[in-house]
Amino acid sequence: MAEGKAEAEPVIIGGMVLDIQATSSIPPHPRSTCPGKVYYVLGGVARNIAECMWKLGAKPFMISAVGFDVAGKLLLEHWESTKLSTEGIRKHQDIKTATVCHILDVGGEVAAGVASLDSIERYLTPQWIQQFRPNIHSAPVLMVDANLSLPALEAACQMAVDSNVPVWFEPVSIAKSKRIATIAKYVTFTSPNEDELIAMANALSSEDVFHPIEKKMYSRDALLHLLKPPILVLLEKGIKIVVLTLGSDGVFLCFKGEPNILRIGQGKIKSSAFSRKLFESMTSSSPPDWYSSGTIHDGISNFLVVHFPALPASVVRLTGAGDCLVGGTLASICIGLDLMQSIAVGIAAAKAAVEAESNVPSQFNLDSIAGDARTVYHTARVLSSPSKL
Repeated sequence: MAEGKAEAEPVIIGGMVLDIQATSSIPPHPRSTCPGKVYYVLGGVARNIAECMWKLGAKPFMISAVGFDVAGKLLLEHWESTKLSTEGIRKHQDIKTATVCHILDVGGEVAAGVASLDSIERYLTPQWIQQFRPNIHSAPVLMVDANLSLPALEAACQMAVDSNVPVWFEPVSIAKSKRIATIAKYVTFTSPNEDELIAMANALSSEDVFHPIEKKMYSRDALLHLLKPPILVLLEKGIKIVVLTLGSDGVFLCFKGEPNILRIGQGKIKSSAFSRKLFESMTSSSPPDWYSSGTIHDGISNFLVVHFPALPASVVRLTGAGDCLVGGTLASICIGLDLMQSIAVGIAAAKAAVEAESNVPSQFNLDSIAGDARTVYHTARVLSSPSKL
């Protein structure tokens, strides 16, 4: 929407990608093929997040780029079926639609992969994004993924900050997560895993101060002790909230300062029947004792961490879990839930994703999402003061 006043919709900028996912049915052998299955799956971090948000009742405005090749036609056809706007999606015959090939192990984890994403950097230019300034200015939140070029990231974030729109940065990969270095001052939220966290902290430190950690070797508290220094680098460089994803170990929500930063829910968008019922379900019960009793207020102006547990799941594949965690969190923020409640919904959405064949489940069951989210919300815990760990 290049002119006039835009409707308040969350804006999502980044990749629409066709994923080719190959799952081996036996442990793979080097220099040899092995039996298994190959799937074509609609993907891309930004696209997955936007689809998840839509299925949870939000109405995201997508800014991306696709070609008229087979991959582009599949992605665009699906997006048009949602009835969401395609105005922000740049379409051109010269664009080679982004494609990623993943090799998955027998447990559904990515063992290796090759990403052909040059078209996102080439065609999602600052000039293209600036056409949608009214959409960004009226948005309850802007999400950018690290597939964007540095100039595009900076242009998008600057537009958001000019209108006090919170920015969520999704790191995408270890290599691309380093793009945080030029935009950290604009970022409200970021959602790295532990490897991306290390890379981001090194990029912000201008040297390799931190080294990868094998999290399976450590208890939860020991892991936090090791990860506290790189987390603090991100917070001290201007990022307000770090949502550190730990796979089957859940999420560390990390922030510094006043606890009211957690009440960042906007409630600026038109709610759907699904989102209204989700909001009512999450706000109908009393907050956990630690949240309402003042425990979280003890560390004003200090570094605080809340641990959210993961939910047991029957894992099919893990490729969409992180994206659905972000999508569920963002959709919930947009309808007015606070960040604690929103992350709980995100974890519930991530559980549904790992139990599905696609990156985003074909649909979300309201009762399951709400019930799982309440379970996560009421079992989250403020960890003992990290300075004492």
